Amino acid sequence: MQTSERCCKRHCCGNFNRRLRTIASLITQYEVLDGNPADQNQVEASLLHHQATFDRPPDCYAADRGFQSVDNEKTSKEEGGKQVSIPQRGGQKTPRRQAYEKTPAFKQGQRFRSGIEGRISVLFRGRGMKRCRAKGRERFEVFVGTAVLANNLLRIAALLVEKKKKTKKKNFRRSKAAAA
Repeated sequence: MQTSERCCKRHCCGNFNRRLRTIASLITQYEVLDGNPADQNQVEASLLHHQATFDRPPDCYAADRGFQSVDNEKTSKEEGGKQVSIPQRGGQKTPRRQAYEKTPAFKQGQRFRSGIEGRISVLFRGRGMKRCRAKGRERFEVFVGTAVLANNLLRIAALLVEKKKKTKKKNFRRSKAAAA
């Protein structure tokens, strides 16, 4: 199970950030945060939440540069993550770091993380989060929650349709083989 996290600034009802975590394009965790807290401070809490929700650490923890610190990478590995995919933030990369960031596992984690960017785009464009007209934090939290719920319901419906199509193809092949 891979997990990724992305924070981004939202200018609706003041400055709120939300933390977004997805698995199979389903959003499994989101949070509306006060102000614009540093991304680095979010890693440990998100790992603990994942552990509590799924009773195991993520197979891969992927995030963008804002989450990178030696402590965060160490915490991610200590919490049981098999693969940590957080690019180095600024500065000169050591040859060891360059080699690490070119590994297939690291690149796979970053590809997964880029899918989170797409999910955020879907929330903004397709799920009505482009603009919040509601006033106040409580209403903004409801607004974000309904967009996440709508996303998950539509994604579950799409997954069920895919499953049904696969089942039909499988049954068709079986009947065709039986007839031959």
